[in-house]
Amino acid sequence: MKTKETYRCAACGAQSPRWQGQCPSCKEWNTLEAVTVSKKSSVPVGAAASQSSPQLLEELESEHLGARPSGLPSLDHLLGEGLVPGAAILVGGEPGIGKSTLLLQLAGSQARLGHTAVYLSGEESLPQLKSRAGRLGLLGPGLMAMATNKVEDGLAVLEGPNPPELLIVDSVQTLASPLAEGIPGSVSQVRAVSSELVEKTKKCGTTLILVGHVTKDGQIAGPKLLEHMVDTVLYLEGDRKHFSRILRVLKNRFGPSDELIVFTMKEQGLEVVEDPATFFLGARDPSLSGTAMALAVDGQRPFAVEVQALVSKSFLTIPRRTALGFDTNRLNLLLAVLEKRLRLNLSGHDIYAKITGGLASRDPGLDLAVVAAVMSSFYDQPLPEASVFWGEIDLNGQVRPVAAHDVRLKQAGRLGHGPVCHSATAPTLADLQRLLFGKH
Repeated sequence: MKTKETYRCAACGAQSPRWQGQCPSCKEWNTLEAVTVSKKSSVPVGAAASQSSPQLLEELESEHLGARPSGLPSLDHLLGEGLVPGAAILVGGEPGIGKSTLLLQLAGSQARLGHTAVYLSGEESLPQLKSRAGRLGLLGPGLMAMATNKVEDGLAVLEGPNPPELLIVDSVQTLASPLAEGIPGSVSQVRAVSSELVEKTKKCGTTLILVGHVTKDGQIAGPKLLEHMVDTVLYLEGDRKHFSRILRVLKNRFGPSDELIVFTMKEQGLEVVEDPATFFLGARDPSLSGTAMALAVDGQRPFAVEVQALVSKSFLTIPRRTALGFDTNRLNLLLAVLEKRLRLNLSGHDIYAKITGGLASRDPGLDLAVVAAVMSSFYDQPLPEASVFWGEIDLNGQVRPVAAHDVRLKQAGRLGHGPVCHSATAPTLADLQRLLFGKH
């Protein structure tokens, strides 16, 4: 059979007929590697192999997923139906954020339900795993573990007469495959290890969970192809100095991709916060200036959060601008709009703004609360007690409506907050200034 040489990107998996310094698909540099393929067929064989001829979708029999409960009802809702046999799930997050704790709790829950679960660790020894499982109260029949850095050991478990129903690999960057070159964690090794495990688990019906390290930018390390190979991508985030954690769905073939779970870290592990509506609000004093309450929406959940701002006279040539919990560039944009549209002299002031409770949000509806908190600190006047804000600020000083307006309005009524400031009650920043501080 004749063969030909082509070049494949180690980062995204795209192919190129010739070598070049930059991948034409993902724009990464020096990632094209020479591979030999058959001229007869260069289409990879996978779970979604092509049919010889087109078929009518309505005539195909529906495939029953046969998902089983995970033992954590909130996680079942997050995943769609639960743990699907043969599914591959990728879990990412910063070091020490609680990934191993959460997955060990999941393995223990599966064992209590009578399912076999194997926790494969390439980072901890078996005595360490036992100590952590004992501290979490998870020791019991059905929970098994192994410590290895060889992917062959994990494959041997899957090829046995009784493969486990759940296999957790912590982490994919610590395993090495003899089929690829490089050290564990390299692009070629991560691709080889993950492809072998995913292919084997789909054949034997085991649910596979891969733990992935993250880069300094917060992206899951390794080739982007890894995220395309799996069925679900989860991301655990939070501030290690706070007790709150958020588990987000970034990709999900079996359910919604805009859900999240809020956890709180306790001595017995991660505990689900059943009603996170006011969890991040904490004990606030509305009589202080520079504080505003906002209703932010993340996924499908509305959260009441406190936005704080401090405006103080600066003695620096270039005043400081600092934001915690949201983008600093967005803070600079809002301050520029305030100076231009309301003629506030902020150029000689240091300005700090943050979202309390350790929550980080990209909701544009926080704009109005940030602006209200900055003006409150600038005038040194507290905002009306129990007032709540949401709305996006454009460059002309207009307050635009944001998504999930009805959800926020309903939540504000349920929590008993008012007055409510949004695009209908304060169409412009000038209206907001007049409404809150009586200034024109």
